Amino acid sequence: MQDTYKHKGLRRQLINELKEKGINDQRILDAFDAIPRHFFLDLAFLEQAYSNMAFQIGAGQTISHPFTVAFQTSLLEIVKGHKILEIGTGSGFQTCVLCHMGAKVFSIERQKELHVKSKKIIKDLNFNPRLSYGDGYKGWPVFAPFDSILVTCGAPFIPEDLKNQLKIGGKLVIPLGEGSIQRMKRIIRLDEKTFEEEDFGDFKFVPMLKDKAN
Repeated sequence: MQDTYKHKGLRRQLINELKEKGINDQRILDAFDAIPRHFFLDLAFLEQAYSNMAFQIGAGQTISHPFTVAFQTSLLEIVKGHKILEIGTGSGFQTCVLCHMGAKVFSIERQKELHVKSKKIIKDLNFNPRLSYGDGYKGWPVFAPFDSILVTCGAPFIPEDLKNQLKIGGKLVIPLGEGSIQRMKRIIRLDEKTFEEEDFGDFKFVPMLKDKAN
């Protein structure tokens, strides 16, 4: 797949739109400029790849709105070298944004089709996160604790395993709710037993699914 001058121009239009919506972290905007979003979509969506829309990517899942990706990323307050656990690799676009910003990324995907597809795209773009096919509810304890955990699907509750895999001062960003609309939450671990919860309004995500697919 090619990354043409037209695609680069469309990316800059998208970046301007993100700025207008309040995304002002230049590192996030640079990542959106550097990563060709159309690589993560079917050929039929090439012309729409840089509109602020979500698209189907297979296995009943979607690639999130660009603003949603940027907003969730901003809530992580990433510092280069941060160890980040991503629950829901999906298309791999968010994974690449985190990698571009200098994070050490560990990403779990429960849909085999998406795990295989995103692994290839991420490798083609020369990023090197650690990827796993498994149940995101359980996190990835062998690599814990994490500076941040990002959940990219709607969760009916906050998994205790994820909270317990945060460093002290670490952040869990998670869309919470079982319906068609979730509340964006940021959970900050203050000490071993104390967590602070912040609310950032309504968003729409596909649901978080338990257990590994067959």
